[in-house]
Amino acid sequence: MKRHIPNLVTGLNLLSGCVAILFAVQGHYVGAALFVGIGVFFDFFDGLLARKLNVQSNLGIQLDSLADLVTSGVVPGLVMYGLISKALGNQGIFVIDEGWNATVNWVGVKIIPIALVGFLITLSSAYRLAKFNLDEDQQSYFKGLPTPANTLLILSIPLILHFQFSITVSNLFSNVWFLIGVTFLSSYLLNSDIKLFALKFKSWSFKSNITRYLFLLASVVLLIVFHFIAIPIIIILYILVSIFTQKQIS
Repeated sequence: MKRHIPNLVTGLNLLSGCVAILFAVQGHYVGAALFVGIGVFFDFFDGLLARKLNVQSNLGIQLDSLADLVTSGVVPGLVMYGLISKALGNQGIFVIDEGWNATVNWVGVKIIPIALVGFLITLSSAYRLAKFNLDEDQQSYFKGLPTPANTLLILSIPLILHFQFSITVSNLFSNVWFLIGVTFLSSYLLNSDIKLFALKFKSWSFKSNITRYLFLLASVVLLIVFHFIAIPIIIILYILVSIFTQKQIS
């Protein structure tokens, strides 16, 4: 019976992702972010439970990736599609060709073709998850940005716009070229060869986990001080710390 407990938690991750999709397709990105956060929480604990209960299995690994593809792949792609679509109607001083803003009607569904570039995040996430399952080296570290971290990065955009609105933030995050640039950067980071340390504790020793403890402490401080703006800062910090501690990652 206990072998099914981690898979049940993974199922809750998948369910959270499905609910997040319902919010995202209706443009309620704060709600989508909330359920993605719940899904990421379950995603962290399913693997932890599997290790603690000693019930790790290939089925669990595949199920975990399928759940991640929805919560941390489909949802951020939908959100980015929506953000780019909205930005095309509010270009400000950064005007692009009006043809890019064309809407295609197909069986009663309106689609903005250029905004489909947002789903590059979904495709890149799927490719990253498939590679991860086949890569036996990524046990104590990650190669490329993990999909949950990338999802938090993407969803921080609507959260910042909603809770920490300012003219400067609005002009930046509502700019089509900025959003497309973030999409390509995100897709690259997901499948890059950069080694990033994993937040998996083999022991509670401070000496052997000093990088993890200091990073978590810095993240908490940044969140308290800067709130949602801290999320992209934390992701950048995560990458920089990993680069400067490459020799310790194995």
